[in-house]
Amino acid sequence: MADPALDALPDGVVIAGDDGRVTAINEVAARMLGTTTARAVGRELDDVVRLVGPSGCSWTAANTPYDGLATRTGVPEQAWLLPDGREVLVTARLHRAARLGPVTGVALSLRTGRGRARLDRERSDLVATVAHELRSPLSGVKGFVQALLLRWDRLTDEQRKLMLQTVQADADRVTRLIGELLDVARLDTGRLVVQPRVTDLTALSRRVVDSVAAATARPIALEAADGLPPAYADPDRFAQVLTNIVENAVKHGAGTVRVGLRADGRHLAITVADEGPGIPAELRGLVFTKFWTTSGGGSGLGMYVVNGLVRAHGGSVEIRDAEPAGALVDVRWPVADS
Repeated sequence: MADPALDALPDGVVIAGDDGRVTAINEVAARMLGTTTARAVGRELDDVVRLVGPSGCSWTAANTPYDGLATRTGVPEQAWLLPDGREVLVTARLHRAARLGPVTGVALSLRTGRGRARLDRERSDLVATVAHELRSPLSGVKGFVQALLLRWDRLTDEQRKLMLQTVQADADRVTRLIGELLDVARLDTGRLVVQPRVTDLTALSRRVVDSVAAATARPIALEAADGLPPAYADPDRFAQVLTNIVENAVKHGAGTVRVGLRADGRHLAITVADEGPGIPAELRGLVFTKFWTTSGGGSGLGMYVVNGLVRAHGGSVEIRDAEPAGALVDVRWPVADS
C-alpha cells in the first residue's frame, strides 16, 4: 500500500528492513528504478535498487549496508546510474536498534542529478568566462611589455607612455574582473559586507559621471534635483553600482546617457537612461542573472553584482523603457532617516 507521506517527498525514498527486503518505496523512487511500489515491496533491496557504478558493480555490492563497521550510521552521497543511463545521487541512513548492534533498517534517498549537472555547467561557464576575460588583457600586457623590452631604445617617450597607459588599463580590467568574481562569491554565500553611512549621493554621482566621461566620447549628463536628502549608503559600493550601470549604458546604448537623481518618498531614485534600442521586456529579468551578456561581450557579472549590492542596502533596481527610446535603469536607494 502506498504511503502518502513518502509520496509527498520530492526525492525518491526506498526503505528496507533487517532482512534486506524492501518495506516501503515512494512513487518517485519507483519511477526512477523502473518499477512500481506494488512490485518492489517485499523484494530484495539489491533487486529493486538496480544502480550501476563506474566499475559496473551495484550500489549494494559496493556499499554493503548490512555489513562493515558497527559504528557506521550512513552512506555518503554518491553518483550512480539508473537502468536507463541517467545519473542519480544516492545517500543512505543505516538504522540500528541498539548502539553498535546489527543494522535493522536501511533508508535510501535518490535524487536526480540535474541539479549537479546545472552546477557543473555553471562552473564550466565561470571557468570559460574567466579564461576569456583574462586572456584578452593579459595578451595585451604581455605584447606591450615584450615590445618595451625589445625596442626600448627605438621608441619615443610618447610611444612608451602610450604603451604603459595601455598596460595599466588592461591591468585595471583584470583587477575589476577579480573584484566582480569575489563579490559574486560573497553574494552567493551571504558573506557580503557593506558599511553604509550618511552619504551625499549627488556629489558621489557627479564624481562617477566625470570619471566615466573622461574615458569615452559619448556625452553623459547629470541632472540632480535641488535639496536632495542624504542617503544611507556605503560610498564605495554606491560608486561601484553607478559606475557599472553608466558604463553599460555607454557600451550598449546610443546617444546621450542621462543620469538623474530625485527624491521619491523614503528613497532616492537614481535613473540611468540611454537612447539606444532598449531591452525587450522578456529579457529584463535575465540582465540581473550571472553570465548573461549581449553580443557586446563582457563577463556577464556586473549587473548581477549591482542587483546584489542594491538589495544589500535595502533598495531595489529595475529596467524600464526610456522616453522617447532606449533603456532606463531605475535604482531606488533608501534615504538616511529611513
